Amino acid sequence: MPTVAAGLFDDYDPETFFDEVFSGPGEVREHYTGLLDRLRRFSAEDLARRERRRDAAFRSQGITFTVYEEDEGIERTFPMDLLPRVITAAEWEVIESGLVQRVTALNRFLDDLYVGERAAVHDGVIPWWLVTSSDGFSREAFGIPVPLGARCLVAGIDLVRDAEGRFCVLEDNLRSPSGISYVVENRVAMTRLLPNVFTDAPVRPVDHYGRSLLGALSRVAPPAAGDTPTVVVLTPGVFNSAYFEHVFLAAHMGVELVEGRDLVVDDHVLYMRTTRGLKRVDVVYRRIDDSFLDPVTFRPDSTLGVPGLMAAARSGNVTICNAVGNGVADDKAVYAYVPQMIEYYLGERPILPNVDTYLLWEPEQLEFVLANLDRLVIKPVAEAGGYGITIGPKATEAELEACRADILADPRNWIAQEVVSLSRHPTLIDDHLEGRHIDLRPFVLTSDTVEVIPGGLTRVAMRKGSLVVNSSQGGGSKDTWVLAARPTGEAEGDTDAAAATPLLEVTGDVEVTS
Repeated sequence: MPTVAAGLFDDYDPETFFDEVFSGPGEVREHYTGLLDRLRRFSAEDLARRERRRDAAFRSQGITFTVYEEDEGIERTFPMDLLPRVITAAEWEVIESGLVQRVTALNRFLDDLYVGERAAVHDGVIPWWLVTSSDGFSREAFGIPVPLGARCLVAGIDLVRDAEGRFCVLEDNLRSPSGISYVVENRVAMTRLLPNVFTDAPVRPVDHYGRSLLGALSRVAPPAAGDTPTVVVLTPGVFNSAYFEHVFLAAHMGVELVEGRDLVVDDHVLYMRTTRGLKRVDVVYRRIDDSFLDPVTFRPDSTLGVPGLMAAARSGNVTICNAVGNGVADDKAVYAYVPQMIEYYLGERPILPNVDTYLLWEPEQLEFVLANLDRLVIKPVAEAGGYGITIGPKATEAELEACRADILADPRNWIAQEVVSLSRHPTLIDDHLEGRHIDLRPFVLTSDTVEVIPGGLTRVAMRKGSLVVNSSQGGGSKDTWVLAARPTGEAEGDTDAAAATPLLEVTGDVEVTS
């Protein structure tokens, strides 16, 4: 017999989309029953009051994100909705296996491309012209090895759930994927604002990310680094949209946050300036784009990077993470070939499918797309953050005509995809709940092993009806709960506190609510 929601959820309408919480009108999915039982104690005003406390806490801690096009200013607190997203252990097992498989294949492809024999190209898995025409392709990365082949040591893979409830990959982020700081801070905020909702919930923790990242970075240090390599986080500075995250990561790893001016290369060895003189640096976790990383190799006008850094990496004296040239696999046209990469490098069928994608240099696919612009999503292959996208069903005639002209001018620069009816989740809007579309960005760490952090960043399209969830487009986020597996014989929907992994510990300044 399905659980029937009451109180806070009385007027919520799941409509016709796949709803994460409700399987039908008033029918709660089993793994949400415990959470909703506790949320029934709150009114919308109770939650709104806690949201105001959350915003004040985020402002005081500098938990912000920059949206450059907003009139009211470039920096604002990062919106977090107080209704968490819950993923079952069984669902997560599939997601985790699929992410490990995908990131392993992508690392193999990148290593094959830059220091290998380019076997995938020679064997016709992916066209060479497509690789070399990608904005993210870097000839300067040829011949620079990365220990353990961990070229994308940190990957953020964007997943969506479609109308049938199936998870699929929307895009790969292998350069400097952001958002993990909000994953951890969202969990801290939830434990302080709504501690009782965690009662008996076997939620897998995420607060170990800093330790995991430092361990992964340390394991790819050059052999000369010894047992205690020096790791730094390289930031472009305070005006970067993700600067809060750069500070967060350095603090959680216990390493130095540096800018280009803090580093110097001498005799192909990288050093950090300190009050005690120069200190050798072994691993750079950089949050700077390739083109600004080294003015000797790339843009000579860059003041953000370090002259000679690429020469130091080529000499094997420092490891740059993520590796230079990873952007070729971020290309949305190259994305279409990842299923073939998985089969080629691993001999396996993809666990997580791609969204159906049309490549517009192919005459038949181009013809089909131009005839169906009003029902497809058109994306530029090299953009990120939701910029440049045309969503056919929501576009005006003028926008569709402009999109048509752009495609015909440069078919290589665009892909088309079927519109995915992103799943929705109840979200607090003013004093009531409304459905909002969501996606999921899990974070994957690769060194000698591949680790997927439980959950990830659930991004929310805060504008009603919008399918664009990107933070840079005004999107928000939710805490993402991955439920631990139950011992044999227990149903996943049970709320017994016994679980295979430790329960989340609630600490800090909590407010107990009756």
